[in-house]
Amino acid sequence: MDRSDRERGPLPQPLPPAGGELGTPGGEGCPPPRAHPLPQAGGDRGEGSRPFREDRPTRKARELRLNPTDAERRLWRALSRRQVAGVRFNRQVPVGPYIADFAARSEKLIVEVDGGQHDERAAYDEARTRYLEAQGWRVIRFWNNDVLRNLEGVVHTIERTLAEKPSPQSPPACGRGSALGNGNPD
Repeated sequence: MDRSDRERGPLPQPLPPAGGELGTPGGEGCPPPRAHPLPQAGGDRGEGSRPFREDRPTRKARELRLNPTDAERRLWRALSRRQVAGVRFNRQVPVGPYIADFAARSEKLIVEVDGGQHDERAAYDEARTRYLEAQGWRVIRFWNNDVLRNLEGVVHTIERTLAEKPSPQSPPACGRGSALGNGNPD
């Protein structure tokens, strides 16, 4: 036996199987070993499909992040790394059934960069903006040309919007959203 073997000491012996001694699997009268405490793949640990999230447009958001327009790419360079008012922005963020071009979650601000196709889809954009505002977001829009030709002005507008904190909505005068005005049920 050389010196290193003596310093290490004896090797550990294997433990007997659960519920019995060596050579008696499970032991007589002992319950079988318990199943592993962690759930199998596809359980509640994040593996497998998530049916409750299938309606979220995350796959489309990933595609949009990988293929930004020139205007989105340029604005992202200005918004990333907390360069505007120290606020963190994310790009192509799913919000309900929609995808916001840029979102500052902490400030509940969405910045949209619209190309020429949005001129033809004004009704869709209005409905989308109403939905986002109903969720508590502020939405500001810029044309691609504005971002490409006047990035400094666009960034200044975003900074000004961030500085304008929205006033907290006061509760309705008559409570529970009633439109009566005096609070009396009569």
